[in-house]
Amino acid sequence: MASGVVAQVAGGASLNAALADAFRAHRDLAAALRGAAQDLAYATLRDYGFVDRIADSLATRPPQPEIRALVMAAITALRAGRRGDHTIVDQAVEAAASLAGERSKGFVNAVLRRFLREREALERAAAATETGRHRHPQWWIDRLRSAYPGDWESILATANTHPPMTLRVNRRRTTRDAYMMRLAAAALEARVLGEDGVLLARPIPVEALPGFREGEVSVQDAGAQLAASLLGAAHGMQVLDACAAPGGKTAHILERADVTVTAVDNDPARTMRIRENLDRLGLVANVVVGDATRPGTWCGDTRFDRILLDAPCTASGVVRRHPDIKWLRRVDDIARFAATQEALLEALWQRLVPGGRMLYATCSVFPEENFVQVERFLSRHPEARRLAVAHPASGQLLPAQDHDGFYYALLEMWPAA
Repeated sequence: MASGVVAQVAGGASLNAALADAFRAHRDLAAALRGAAQDLAYATLRDYGFVDRIADSLATRPPQPEIRALVMAAITALRAGRRGDHTIVDQAVEAAASLAGERSKGFVNAVLRRFLREREALERAAAATETGRHRHPQWWIDRLRSAYPGDWESILATANTHPPMTLRVNRRRTTRDAYMMRLAAAALEARVLGEDGVLLARPIPVEALPGFREGEVSVQDAGAQLAASLLGAAHGMQVLDACAAPGGKTAHILERADVTVTAVDNDPARTMRIRENLDRLGLVANVVVGDATRPGTWCGDTRFDRILLDAPCTASGVVRRHPDIKWLRRVDDIARFAATQEALLEALWQRLVPGGRMLYATCSVFPEENFVQVERFLSRHPEARRLAVAHPASGQLLPAQDHDGFYYALLEMWPAA
């Protein structure tokens, strides 16, 4: 199952879509085995730049994509050392037969046994390349090295780790202190983080979270939780959350203040997720399916006191949660996303009331989508000014142990003289 997911991603599918296909195809598989296969798929994709170098070195001829993915998944499992080497090799050989026929068994057996014999040399050779050492495409490495000469290696290293599991406590249902007591009673170690966050020492299934079904908490990265605070929506305001799905930031805004929120997204299926999340939390918003670059088609002449523009982006700041992104993105995607971001900024800026504020946000670490985008916007709009924020002071939050990578710029429209 894991190798099938990796093969689909290598062929251009998203990890989420590939996993959904795999779960449908293996619906009779025990939940524990599905979970183990999912973990192996994630691990293989996190290490893709490394294990694909090894796979290339092992094969004298290019195997079928499905067999190549199987070899990479098996190498990842062998390197993890959680099961016996012979067991992993035997399982991979049997899987090869089901994927590509009996003739593929000998190939898989040979390359995996060669890996075990020559492992140290093969790993050393893979790590000698930047793509192998940093587990990222070369163009991505080069971009970060240029943009962050002092931080690029730590950004890449963090992107290859497991993400933290951070919760956001719903102020309208409980207090953070009370929820920390619930976690302690359930023998779940955690610490407070930010204004509303709780960081679990170890991730657990969402269904096992105390109070999740009752709407007491949501899963949301600490970096993403900054948005509602920076937006500063106050009681009675009209607020727009643009590109809002799946609705985590929409919900946080509503948890913090009595405001009227319009949440818009252009994807009907993802818009449904906004409604589902709000229902679980006991919150209400005006949820709209619409194109945020054409606000007149779904909000008429309405203007807003606060606008959150959570713009579509490369998602380069959250790749440890979505390791497929590193290998699906192409360098020209940056310019494509930047064009969309510019169109959204221009369209939604006109929907602010004089004196209103827009929070421009991305989950990217590429400057072209972030401060470069904002500087260009400010050069076109003398009536706009960027307001200082305490954290992140530069606007750019780089990925770290406790949070993912995000960018925020708080823009205010000066009232007419």
